[in-house]
Amino acid sequence: MTHSRRNFLKAGTAVAAVSMAGKGAAARVFADASKEPAPLAQFGYGDVELLEGPMRAQFDANHALFLALSEDSLLKPFRERAGLPAPGEDMGGWYDWYDGFTLQNMHGFAPCHSFGQYVSGLARAYAATGDQATQAKVQRLVKGYAAAISPNFYVGHRFPAYTYDKIALGLIDAHTLAGDASAFDVLNKTLDTVTPFLPSRGLSREEQYARPHKDETFCWDEPYTLPENLFLAYRHGAGDRFRAMGVRYLADDWYFQPLAHGENVLPGKHAYSHVNAMSSAMQAYLVLGSAMHLTAAKNGFDFLRTTQSFATGGWGPEEQFRAPGSGEMGESLTKTHASFETPCGSYAHFKITRYLLRATRDSRYGDSMERVLYSAILGAKPLEPDGRSFYYSDYNENAHKFYHPNKWPCCSGTFPQITADYGISAYFRGDEGVYVNLFVPSRVRWAQGGTRVALTQRTEYPYRPETEIEVTTATPCRFPLYLRIPAWAGAGTRIAVNGKRAVDGPEPGRFARLDRTWAKGDRIEIEFEMPLRLEAVDPQHPRLQALVYGPLALFSVGELPASVKRQELLQAAQVSTGSTDWQAKTTADTLTLRPFPAIQDETYRLYLDVEA
Repeated sequence: MTHSRRNFLKAGTAVAAVSMAGKGAAARVFADASKEPAPLAQFGYGDVELLEGPMRAQFDANHALFLALSEDSLLKPFRERAGLPAPGEDMGGWYDWYDGFTLQNMHGFAPCHSFGQYVSGLARAYAATGDQATQAKVQRLVKGYAAAISPNFYVGHRFPAYTYDKIALGLIDAHTLAGDASAFDVLNKTLDTVTPFLPSRGLSREEQYARPHKDETFCWDEPYTLPENLFLAYRHGAGDRFRAMGVRYLADDWYFQPLAHGENVLPGKHAYSHVNAMSSAMQAYLVLGSAMHLTAAKNGFDFLRTTQSFATGGWGPEEQFRAPGSGEMGESLTKTHASFETPCGSYAHFKITRYLLRATRDSRYGDSMERVLYSAILGAKPLEPDGRSFYYSDYNENAHKFYHPNKWPCCSGTFPQITADYGISAYFRGDEGVYVNLFVPSRVRWAQGGTRVALTQRTEYPYRPETEIEVTTATPCRFPLYLRIPAWAGAGTRIAVNGKRAVDGPEPGRFARLDRTWAKGDRIEIEFEMPLRLEAVDPQHPRLQALVYGPLALFSVGELPASVKRQELLQAAQVSTGSTDWQAKTTADTLTLRPFPAIQDETYRLYLDVEA
């Protein structure tokens, strides 16, 4: 059972209009949510097929790795705490129950914290591929977990809210995507078991520090992220209790209400979890019809994008948001190698931009998503079978790619989820047509007025600044296609259908509309003008600039000069069409630059000292 936002609005749950004008640059005027357009719909996982390319390669690698993981090892900590036989090897790292935990080695830091994410990733992979072995594994894991549910599991656990939240999503996905009819019964039993260990509402970290605690690690739980999956469970039919609990855990007093009033409350907060919490605001909008929460999510993301982001789209050095005007973003380039919590941050980034794009139809959210795609997550080192995980992207002046020192950290859970989500992030469906958001090798299929239609996209974008989309339809049919034209696109950007120009001067920062009767074999070609540009790390360090080409941040490798001239960088050129190397002639030598996915073990630098 699903419930659309409009159904709830008709039931009288819309929030009344409240004027917030004059509360700051990001202030909005709240409107009754019924006046907003109906949100765009997501395609199902099985509706979008990733074709050969880097996104498909990442998805396949993660799918294979988690399909091969030992079920006994994954279930072992649950079984141990339930007093059941617990065969299998320990997973190691964060995942086990281990009495000798120290901050120095982190073994046993968060037992089973990622179990639900692994189940979720497998359920999504099954929905995308139809692989029966994957479905069977999901259902065995749910059955094995159900038999080991015990309140003893949460006794002494640092993260009951975090762990429950991930298990809940795994069970929701097992039910809705992998056909496990038992999963909602298991979810309700899980909620019964964990509730005594949860705070009564969505406490902030500051509020958790104010309560008695064994040590500070017990203050790092994330109850403020719970509403998203509570509302999702309710919308999918798990029970009314999930809706009521979702409302109770909304972090309105200290997070969403200030954001909605235009107050930037991000500085000092844990970066990933508070971006993740913005998705709870979006579910409150969809379920409750609360325009205040939509405004909070919009404003929060604007603050993220304009005050907290590197040229890659990544954010949160040392997992913390920084105060605008402090210069701490630029200072981080010499103080840390922990610049962006990449799989977790990218997963949260994709989620909130999907929600906001669907709600607003604003193409800028797609621009932000693709920047993180090409300049962050596609460059992550592969997850290893022993739990070694890529965690931080490094933007230090002397940077390199490295694995997290502890096995099975949180980024091992979000990595298979985000790679499974690549397809559903590429296209969206409106009442009248389809929106093309990402330019990736892929195929989407749907029924348009009773006619089966498919779009097949072939591209090497962004290394070649073009994409081609072929239409397949059983009979000619009319519908509009909306093509995202990035805000950075130059005046030479061109759209053609069957070789003829179709749109005069598509507007950057908008979706271009193609409304026509489509026939089998129609071909859409988009050629992007991708100008080079420079972006400073923050206003306090205007000379520290990164070279950006379309959605690609370019990283310098090899011998680096002490400084470069602005025009030298802006005259950089791709070595050859489709190459992942750019070169810039400098006074001292030739500078080589590469996008993040092309960097392996070499040292690199994102920001250079650029002379005016």
